[in-house]
Amino acid sequence: MKKEITVQMSGFTEATPIAHLVQLANQYESKVYVEMDDKKVNVKSIMGMMSLVLTEGSVITVITEGQDETQALDAVEKFLTA
Repeated sequence: MKKEITVQMSGFTEATPIAHLVQLANQYESKVYVEMDDKKVNVKSIMGMMSLVLTEGSVITVITEGQDETQALDAVEKFLTA
């Protein structure tokens, strides 16, 4: 599954929200990726996510692949747009 999302969280460049997102993604069996500016990173990797430097208003594409891909995509979208 693939969905474009606009990040609506402020303070996302800090380590704590990124760590929470990584923990959330790791609750799912599916592979979870974020694409932004020709870069694709594994959401389950804290170093990969920190390399993106997401900010409020960033437009990203979330990609999920696996048996619980719908639930994983919904959870990541909810987290990033809360």
